Amino acid sequence: MDLQFKWNRLEDFTALEMYEVIKAREAVFIVEQTCAYQEADGLDPHSWHLRVSLNGELAAYARVVEPGLKFAEPSIGRVMTTAKFRNLKIGHTLVAKAIAFTEEKFPGQSIRIGAQAHLQGFYGSLRFQPVGDIYDEDGIPHIEMVKPAPR
Repeated sequence: MDLQFKWNRLEDFTALEMYEVIKAREAVFIVEQTCAYQEADGLDPHSWHLRVSLNGELAAYARVVEPGLKFAEPSIGRVMTTAKFRNLKIGHTLVAKAIAFTEEKFPGQSIRIGAQAHLQGFYGSLRFQPVGDIYDEDGIPHIEMVKPAPR
């Protein structure tokens, strides 16, 4: 499996690349999860975007939001694998790459996420720890989780 990992800032995307990302995010987060919300949340211009492609097709995506915008810490979000590629189980690799990038870009800082509550075990396997209580975000139970800064 020859996965291609590519980081971009919003201004470095071609129009077609950004269209593919938005289309995939809407398919997963709005259509599949039947969740009506403002997907374009204003954070994309202040984020790093990780696109994972296989055979020229978008297979997975995540973004890293700069500290002080969504949370005090840098955060990883919009983590998703497109339906066609879910059988490849690339989520762990995707998030591990996002963690490594975030730790390199923002050294000495913890990483905070707003995880869907049913994914606590997945994120826990990547050293994220739950903080606070489960809350409702757009009709889906979520929990904030923090990965402590490396020592």
